[in-house]
Amino acid sequence: MPLKNTGTESLIKETAKRLFFAEGKLHATTQEIADAAGVNRTSLHYYFRSRDLLLEAVFKEAMQGLSLRLAECMEAEKPFKEKIENLIEVFLKDMIAFPYQETFLVTEINTLGKELMGNIQSGPIQTFLKDVRTEMDKGTLEEMDPIHFLMNLFSLLSYPLIMAPLYRQLFQISVEDFAILINQRKEMILTMLFKKN
Repeated sequence: MPLKNTGTESLIKETAKRLFFAEGKLHATTQEIADAAGVNRTSLHYYFRSRDLLLEAVFKEAMQGLSLRLAECMEAEKPFKEKIENLIEVFLKDMIAFPYQETFLVTEINTLGKELMGNIQSGPIQTFLKDVRTEMDKGTLEEMDPIHFLMNLFSLLSYPLIMAPLYRQLFQISVEDFAILINQRKEMILTMLFKKN
């Protein structure tokens, strides 16, 4: 049996990620993915056998990447506010580059089932929730369930980018002007989350 060309396999996965995550083409067919990658559909099927297997491979890599980014930000040896600043920067950078990644992940969780969730580690999140509780006890954060704090943080980060096409139309602003608003979010989020001294 001939060895697979992992360069072609990676090209197909990276092309699928670009179509799904950056361009929002969540329903791209294997033919569309093959065409965008510059390979024939037979090559795509050689590496992944079906669209579902390609989706599963892309999903698993994306979830693993998300888990690693969460762990790096949440377990960093930094003061809490610096951790939050870093988390905001990392996620805004990712979401600006791949605005449809979260939509893809949620869609695939609902479609393929929760067994695919095994790639995300809960350890860093549990540790971070303890850090949030410590900050609340110090009085730097408003008192609430630490889970609400984390859900609020992620909502403030992701929702505006997920809804960007609607917001640009609703507010009648250009892509460039919307990008300026998004770049202002770090300071705005920090102001909303932390108590004033």
